Amino acid sequence: MSEKGWRGRLGPAVGVAPGARVDKFEIFFDLVFVFSFFNIARTTATEITGRSLFHALLVLSVLWWCWVVHTVVATRVRIGEGFVPVLMVAGMAALFSFALALPQAFQDSQGTHAGPVVVAISYVVIRAVHLALFLHIVRDNPTERRQLMRYAPELTLSTVLLLVSALLPGKLTDTGTAEVIRDGLWVSVILLQYGTGLLASTWGWEVTSAEHWTERYDLILIIALGESVISVGLGSNLIGQPPTWPGVTAAVLGIVFTAALWWVHYDVIGPAARIALHATLGRPRVLMARDAYAYLYLPMIAGIILFALGAEGIVHDIAEPGVPFSEPAHGPDVPLLFGGVIFYLAGNMLFQLRTLHTLSWLRLGTLGVLAACIPVAMVLPGLVTMGLLTAICVGLITAEVVLMSEGRRALRAAVYEERTAHEAHEAAYRARWHEDPPDTMTP
Repeated sequence: MSEKGWRGRLGPAVGVAPGARVDKFEIFFDLVFVFSFFNIARTTATEITGRSLFHALLVLSVLWWCWVVHTVVATRVRIGEGFVPVLMVAGMAALFSFALALPQAFQDSQGTHAGPVVVAISYVVIRAVHLALFLHIVRDNPTERRQLMRYAPELTLSTVLLLVSALLPGKLTDTGTAEVIRDGLWVSVILLQYGTGLLASTWGWEVTSAEHWTERYDLILIIALGESVISVGLGSNLIGQPPTWPGVTAAVLGIVFTAALWWVHYDVIGPAARIALHATLGRPRVLMARDAYAYLYLPMIAGIILFALGAEGIVHDIAEPGVPFSEPAHGPDVPLLFGGVIFYLAGNMLFQLRTLHTLSWLRLGTLGVLAACIPVAMVLPGLVTMGLLTAICVGLITAEVVLMSEGRRALRAAVYEERTAHEAHEAAYRARWHEDPPDTMTP
């Protein structure tokens, strides 16, 4: 079927090849998620309460589902090829509006507070862009179109529920009742979305390129870790005041334990899980991709945001002029700091269990140590608290490097062999260009 009109002039949509990697436009698209994660953290940091943390989890869950749907679309079509970037720019604009309105997502929609309405409308546009693109992908396949329609109830109901949550509370006179109804509608949206993902199983979905899928999620996790660094630096006002030795030391400790958490996933677990997904095909691959990446990355990202909030509060107090060195951390900063790391490690352990069918007793013990240290750290000076957490995280990866040395060497040998074979195949293919150069486009 030939393409006509603007789509024909821009070029057709290009399918995803089995060995495809993440393209540049996908990374460009992720910049909006950088801002979204940052805005969730900034909004929550202004007033950390149980309710604000609950709301942060709600908006993060809905935002993450948009990400999951986006990556599912990207398993079928190259996001940066043909006419597709035009649609994705519209999706980026809607997602940016969604992120801008997140701080007001749970405010009264009466008067000048349009945040809830902007959130709901932006969400509708994001999902509409994904649906339009997916309908184009399956336009010539009646079976896939029927499979796609099975997701229609989730799409319709989730958008309706978000719109109702934006409009209905403003019509109620009882503020307490309005808040309960609004929160309940958001919870219903999340249960509907993630429940549909579980019930749908493999309806019309396939992971053509395991390399693309794993790389996509690994990049978003790095983005979340990077956001935690930005959050600590900007939120704690390290840039807005002269540096002090306690402030610089706290910042360095924050970088070190964040790097240790990066190591926890990317040293062994991430590369081994990528190979495990490559080794599966068909329905088992789809189920592993859904469970391990679409679902279990969410608690890891939630943990990153939580420990970023805690670290920001502690570093802010340490760097504040005139605050005594012996002053302990205030409020919920220590539980957030240690609890966020516990969340992250627990999510990573579940990820390991789902992909590799193994558990690390060393990491399980580390979770116990972190939990036991929370009451101790609450009475320690803030800088000592940061040092304690950093010591635990660095101690974990040091122990793993020593105890898992043989496994790490075997994994790296397998990865090196895989990459060598892949690059040799690419080199052999491109060598043919010397004999028969590909056609080039001339302006």
